[in-house]
Amino acid sequence: MKKALLDQLDIASKVIHVGGHPDKETGAIMPPIYQTSTYVQESPGVHKGYEYTRSHNPTRTRLEECLASLENAKHALVTASGLSASMLVMHALPAGSTILCGDDVYGGTYRQFTTVFNSLHNYIFINTTDAKVVEAAIKEHKPSFLWLETPTNPLLKITDIAKVATVAKKYKVKTLVDNTFMSPYFQNPLDLGADIVLHSMSKYINGHSDVIGGALMLNDKKMYTKLWTLQNSIGPCMSPFDSWLILRGLKTLAIRMEAHQKNAMKIAKWLETHAMVESVVYPGLKSHPQHKTAKKQMSGFGGMITFFLKGDVKKSKKFLSKIEMFALAESLGGVESLIEHPAIMTHASIPKKIREELGIKDNLIRLSVGIENVDDLIADLERTFKAVK
Repeated sequence: MKKALLDQLDIASKVIHVGGHPDKETGAIMPPIYQTSTYVQESPGVHKGYEYTRSHNPTRTRLEECLASLENAKHALVTASGLSASMLVMHALPAGSTILCGDDVYGGTYRQFTTVFNSLHNYIFINTTDAKVVEAAIKEHKPSFLWLETPTNPLLKITDIAKVATVAKKYKVKTLVDNTFMSPYFQNPLDLGADIVLHSMSKYINGHSDVIGGALMLNDKKMYTKLWTLQNSIGPCMSPFDSWLILRGLKTLAIRMEAHQKNAMKIAKWLETHAMVESVVYPGLKSHPQHKTAKKQMSGFGGMITFFLKGDVKKSKKFLSKIEMFALAESLGGVESLIEHPAIMTHASIPKKIREELGIKDNLIRLSVGIENVDDLIADLERTFKAVK
């Protein structure tokens, strides 16, 4: 299929056809796994575009082509994990850079910034949901980079990407958006003014809880070249087999995201009415503080729900140990439903005082709603509420 036609396709078609062209050698409709470390050269320096798999691999190339098209980017770079993608960005910034970062980010991101790169860069954590707060922080701290996560993990706070990116551009600050929770299906930050998009592909992009991977999408060729050079030098590349698995998982991204959203909306509304629930946070609910922003910049609300159980940490632990259909596990975005306790699990690396200031309390429970029958999921939750009452 010609590139001009591929560019016109809806995302539901792009996930299947971009990077999915038949194999030239055999006509195989599924892309082959080029499980090789090196490539034969015709003569020294004369090759077919591939020298060594740490640098490039044909299976990985297909995945990067597909990912770039989904975020409307010119370039995509895939890495061994989401954190290795953020590591490359940190190495790409000049030493001593000041980075403004959302105050409610993934615990692994917070840990990396505050324990690994804290001697290389300066980090200021702020509430990015308020553009005025962002602008004031830019004026005060004069950063070179702004790190957004929207929706945030785990409080699902929404930042107006277009508004904040406009402010950042005014002061010549580059903006990165971690788009993991929405996937390219529901949100496209580059179209809203961001400079770089990051994904943990372990989540919705792959969607089957069997691969660890990260991705960066961007339009700046100079920055892309710098990131690729760092990846080639440091080595956090993605394996051919993992690239193939994600290409395979991507084909169902559109229908999976619709199913995640449909189930999550029904569960969120049900939880709002439950006597044992203190409050529910879901971007699709009118009660969400940034619901209007979510409607403006997202085409859907995703599959993540945060709710606060009426009770203490003891009751939360009992609830999590009693539930059956929701698997008690870290991560998110797989076809199966997961449940976790951020304060003890994914965000344990954030000091308790800071967690509580942010609102990550001991009665906070995070759901990654899968694509099972939603009535079965609700029944599982109801059984568990009764068991801990």
